[in-house]
Parts: sequence; C-alpha cells; structure tokens
Amino acid sequence: MVTRIIIARHGNTFTKDQTPLRVGAGTDLPLVETERGTNVGKYLKMRTLIPVAVFAAPLKRTTETARLAIAALDKDIPLIADNRFTEIDYGPDEAKTEEEVVARIGQDALDAWNANAVVPQGWNVSVDGIIQTWKDFAREVEQNYAHKTVLVVSSNGIIRFAPYLTGNFETFCQNFNIKVGTGSVCILEKDDGDDFWTVKEWGTKPKDKLSDKSAPLSATASVAHH
Repeated sequence: MVTRIIIARHGNTFTKDQTPLRVGAGTDLPLVETERGTNVGKYLKMRTLIPVAVFAAPLKRTTETARLAIAALDKDIPLIADNRFTEIDYGPDEAKTEEEVVARIGQDALDAWNANAVVPQGWNVSVDGIIQTWKDFAREVEQNYAHKTVLVVSSNGIIRFAPYLTGNFETFCQNFNIKVGTGSVCILEKDDGDDFWTVKEWGTKPKDKLSDKSAPLSATASVAHH
C-alpha cells in the first residue's frame, strides 16, 4: 500500500512585464495570476490523485495557490497552515534582482545553490533544519495519513530539499533539476516496508499535461536511491 506526498510550488508573484525579485520569508506577495494554482488542482484531479489534506506555508502566495488547487479539485479538503514550509530567508539578497544577487555572491555560488542546494554566504538558512522538517513531516504523514495522499504547497528554497527523503540527495541532484518552476508538481511515494521515499514525478508542469490529452498519465520521472 502506497502513501503519497505531492508537493507544489506556488504560482507567479510577478507579471511578465515586471522584473522578478528574489522573495523569501520576509516578502509576502500575493499571486498575480490564478492559472497555475488552478492547474495544480486540475492535474491532480485528472490523475485521480486526490489529497485528503493540503498543507501550505502561511504566506499569501502559497495559501492562495493551495486554495485555488482545492477549488479545482472540487472536494471538501482541509487547508492546514504549516510554518515549517515557509520560504527561506535570503538575508541581504531579499527582494533583490538576480543581477544584484549575482553581483554580491557571484555566479558560481548561485549555480551551486541551483544545482546542489549549497547555501550562499549571508542567507539565513538552516539546511539541517529543513532536511529534518521534511523527514519529520514524512513520518507524520505515514502515521496520520497512511495509504493516503497529501499535498504540500511551498516555495523553491524549501522544496529543493525534499529529495533528501530518497536517501541519496547527491545522486538525485546529478539526474534532476532541483529548482522547481512556479506551479510545478512533484510526487513522492512510499510503499509499506520501504526505508526511503521514491520520487515519481519532479517538476511536472500541469499546463503541459493538461493540454496534451494523449500524454500518458504515468510518472514522468522515477528514482529511488536507497
């Protein structure tokens, strides 16, 4: 029997004509569109992956995305605010453009963050703390939602650490882009008796799947690093 954690990144907080900024825990922006959150729900409904509970960081962008997904699922699903999934604190780079961030930390440091989740100097991030959060949450899901599906709506800085649940984060980074796009979906599963979780999908863009009715509904990426 399978227990499932679905993770979705929030929708867009900047329009196409705006310069995107690096926003973390200290910047609480609302969504500028509803499509991505709605598509998360539509995609899960199409896949018959209906969560029994939705956990979301208590920021506008994550809460609004979660509500849109629940509305699209058309089910009475509880929305649970969970501070543990609030985006990281980017310190001196909070609300700065990528050009400004690169000017301060260097391109190599930003590349290391995007490829292997190596935290640049100055960011207020407890890597061990985030990893433990995912492990604690996964254990709670196994205990409280065994053989069911839950959805977590969070942000890019937090989501990239979820593959630690596979037992081999380094290998995962070699095969997948840990940077998840806005409105994208990741699916992790664990069978009874397994020591680690398996990533069935990572960074799936619901819009692409919804527009391609002929696309197979099987997992787009499967990796188990035990």
